[in-house]
Amino acid sequence: MKMKIYLAVFLSIAVLTGCSSQTSLNDANEQLTHYSGGQVMGGVTSFYWYTEKLSLPYSAADYVNAGEHGWYKTEYRWVDKKLRELVRTGEQLKGDSRVIPYSLHVRFNKDGEAIYQQYRLDHKVLPLKADKLLLLTQEAANIAKNTKSQHRSGMRLIQGYWDGEKFETCAGESFHHVEFKTTLPSFVVHRLSTIDSYAAFIGRVKAKEVSVEELLMLDEDSHQCVTRPHLIDDK
Repeated sequence: MKMKIYLAVFLSIAVLTGCSSQTSLNDANEQLTHYSGGQVMGGVTSFYWYTEKLSLPYSAADYVNAGEHGWYKTEYRWVDKKLRELVRTGEQLKGDSRVIPYSLHVRFNKDGEAIYQQYRLDHKVLPLKADKLLLLTQEAANIAKNTKSQHRSGMRLIQGYWDGEKFETCAGESFHHVEFKTTLPSFVVHRLSTIDSYAAFIGRVKAKEVSVEELLMLDEDSHQCVTRPHLIDDK
């Protein structure tokens, strides 16, 4: 397969779209607005999802991949502008080689105090320290801040697959043009030119055109689309 490359900055290819900042018809009845985003920092790739109800925090989620050091996914819930519950599951590196599972579940009262907490590391139940609880609440707030900031710039999380002729979104959509705002490394250009790939990035969509602001992930086409985590039991 071949793909024409116009410098390393501009590719005339099909676009991949994905999770967007939008309100669906069903959500409009509940007055829900959805946002998405992400970032790469220090070798850690993060995908974010955030929902408001009546312009107030309602729910959020993240998927964070630190490569060989592990990964996790989380769901957060707010009530009356206060974070009230979060559930996280993932794996982390122990020592130099062994990856171990961990999970945590925290519920807060209206004053922000943790009234229930369960932290399991390698199947052992451990206490959560105050600084860890504070970090968890800050992470929830940062998801809201980052996704809304990216949304104000017209950006969102976009995922999909390059099959040699076109990009298809995780929802099955396809478009005709992608513009890269920054110069791509040569190995990325080569991969897009020769190998079927999964890709995720932060970008903008205008009509039939997408611009890529930040490439988050590039992997084999066997990589599954990353869906928004749903971990909190609604019962």
